[in-house]
Amino acid sequence: MPPAPRRFLPSTAALRALEALDRLGSVTAAAEDLNLTQGAVSRQVQALEEQLGVPLVIRQGRRLVLTPEAAHYASDIRGALQKITQASLRLTVNPTGGSLDLAILPTFGMRWLVPRLSDFARRHPEVTINLTTRLRPFNFASEPFDAAIHFGTADWPGAASMKLRPEAVVAVCAPGLLEGGYPQRAEDLLRLPLLHIETRPEAWAAWFAEHGVEAAQVTGQIYDQFSTITQAALHGLGVAL
Repeated sequence: MPPAPRRFLPSTAALRALEALDRLGSVTAAAEDLNLTQGAVSRQVQALEEQLGVPLVIRQGRRLVLTPEAAHYASDIRGALQKITQASLRLTVNPTGGSLDLAILPTFGMRWLVPRLSDFARRHPEVTINLTTRLRPFNFASEPFDAAIHFGTADWPGAASMKLRPEAVVAVCAPGLLEGGYPQRAEDLLRLPLLHIETRPEAWAAWFAEHGVEAAQVTGQIYDQFSTITQAALHGLGVAL
C-alpha cells in the first residue's frame, strides 16, 4: 500500500493540541495539559487547519471552539494517539519482552487482580502488564487493549468472552440508618435511600425482582466506583448492594 500523502499525516504535536482542546474544552486547559503556552496551542491548531485545508475551530471572541467535524476527527485520532503512547512506553520499559494491555474495573483491579500479579511477574518477568480503568464497554478495534475484565453481558462488538465467575450481592447499610426498625421484607428497603453503582444500573431492580418485588420504582444516588459507594454506605447515606 503506498504511503499516504504528506497532507494527511499531520505532526503529532498538532494532533495532540487538537485532541486536548476537544477533551478539555479550552485553550488554557489544553496548554496546561500539554505544558505549552496558549499561543503555542493556537498555532498548532492553525497549522493543522492549513495542512488539512478545512476549518477546525470557530473563534468566539478569545475562545476557540471545535467545529462538529473537528470534534469527530479528534475522537477518531484519540485512539491512535493512545496506541502510539502505549507502544512507545512498552518499547521503553520492556524492549525485549511482550506486554498485555488490560482494561479493568477499578475495585476488581485493586482488591483482586493487583494482589495476585506479583506471582505472575516472578514467573514471567519478560511480560509487562499494563492496567487501565474502563467503566463501560468499548470497541476493541478503536482502543489499544488486548482484553477487558468487565461485569455484565457478553455482547461487545467484535469480541469473544469467557465467564470468570458469578457473584452474590447483599444489601448493606450503617446501623444508624435503621433507627426506625430493621426491615422485615425486601420491599421495606424502598422506604430507605438506595445507593446505585454507575456500572450496574439495573442491580437494584434485579435484586428486588429476585425477592419477589416486581416493577419496583427504584431511585437514589449514583456513584461511579465501589470504593465511593462503600464509604457512602458506611457514613449512613443509604443502602448499597
